Amino acid sequence: MIAVAVRQAPFSIDAALAPLEALGGGAIASFVGLVRGDDAVETLTLEHYPGMTEAALRRLAEEAAARWSLLGATIIHRVGPLRRGERIVLVAACAPHRRDALDACAYLIDRLKTDAPFWKRETRGEEASWVEARAADDDAAERWR
Repeated sequence: MIAVAVRQAPFSIDAALAPLEALGGGAIASFVGLVRGDDAVETLTLEHYPGMTEAALRRLAEEAAARWSLLGATIIHRVGPLRRGERIVLVAACAPHRRDALDACAYLIDRLKTDAPFWKRETRGEEASWVEARAADDDAAERWR
């Protein structure tokens, strides 16, 4: 089971994990990313390319399922304007055993940061700036290649 969603509305962690729990695996690993409150960022606006973004996320989930013994994977990513503390992304992997679930979850978030077509703009007061790619994200994704 692979579930992928890109949406503006907030998501429930419980609702997102329930279908994975129903698969009867022994482990679910998940990661939830939040809008950071550092550097005086008031709003983080995420843009995407509809259709292309969902396909990229599905491809990542399928790659994770092929690489580890997964029963399922879920990726939910929000777009639009988000405020400090709001949930941006959830990735989760369900497997018979914890190691596969944990590794797949780490793989999904590391690769999502570099391989999914999202554009981020931070707003501080009256100023807005695009977020540049980070070398640390590239390094994290590279370890899985």
